[in-house]
Amino acid sequence: QVRLVESGGGLVQAGGSLTLSCVASESHFSISHLGWYRQVPGKQRELVARITSSHTPVYADSVKGRFAISRDNARNTVTLQMNSLKPEDTAAYYCNLQSPPFGSRRNEVNYWGQGIQVTVSS
Repeated sequence: QVRLVESGGGLVQAGGSLTLSCVASESHFSISHLGWYRQVPGKQRELVARITSSHTPVYADSVKGRFAISRDNARNTVTLQMNSLKPEDTAAYYCNLQSPPFGSRRNEVNYWGQGIQVTVSS
């Protein structure tokens, strides 16, 4: 089983910074797409940022200019640096790994972390 372990969440004041990290147990980490999603109770999970196997980042409009996603294939780690945090950023954040088709599998498969809480106070 692929497991994603998240760390770095917590409580921070508006305008502050926080860094989330996710370590994956995955043999093909370097060819997988990675991302961070967040979810608020009563709402659907939404994309925050993702980074492809070629290190191309994509961000939600709501976090552009404030968040930065990066990956370290040697450490099987994806990191989300969050700056200028707002109360609207409060949510449970989930690490995502999308494994591409390879071997006998024809479709990509998504794996998820347990979720880590980020709370931004005003």
